[in-house]
Amino acid sequence: METVFSFLELAFLGFVALFPVVNPVGTAFVLDPFLHKLTNAERKIAAGKIAFYCFLICTVALLVGSWLFKLFGISLPVVQIAGGILICRTGWQLLSPNDESRSSAETSTPSQHHDVEDILFYPLAFPMTTGAGTISVLLTLSAHTSEEALLSHLLNLSAIFLAIVVMSILIYICYAFTPAVLGKLGARGEQIVNRLSAFLVFCVGLQIAATGLKHLLKDM
Repeated sequence: METVFSFLELAFLGFVALFPVVNPVGTAFVLDPFLHKLTNAERKIAAGKIAFYCFLICTVALLVGSWLFKLFGISLPVVQIAGGILICRTGWQLLSPNDESRSSAETSTPSQHHDVEDILFYPLAFPMTTGAGTISVLLTLSAHTSEEALLSHLLNLSAIFLAIVVMSILIYICYAFTPAVLGKLGARGEQIVNRLSAFLVFCVGLQIAATGLKHLLKDM
């Protein structure tokens, strides 16, 4: 009974630790400009793929993340800086689209769907949904559990894995049903939210890059 309680407690703590850095509710609104041209069916498929990619990223980070970083000699601050710069670039493009690309997107739904397919993993799943912050949390949790005996370590990893599964399901729900919330705002309200979201994308990228730069300078 105590083992079950410890398992559920760690799974809950893992979910609580992941929620602020993933922020599926807030990120769903930030990512909506990339998906708002899709039909409901296409939106659900796209949300499912993003959730699956996030699940894979988190699982790999949990199991072999620290080993991969050591293998390539990459530090988390460098990942944060690189990811932040790329997110800033994406946010800037959303804030200043040219008229030609906008009219092309509006008149060609299949092309738009194809374009969205190309960005589901990068940058939507990584680094905008599960980025350096998520990897950092998972590395910390896995490092903490590695101090236990083998059986306890495997049990703890299973608990964190359960937290990843629940988070992935929540990502799908938030991303798939964002239009239901935005639809109540009307066309003008949706446009305002999309523009604000684009600005937030830029700010998020800038914040991630600044955090990584701060940690990098601190470690030097």
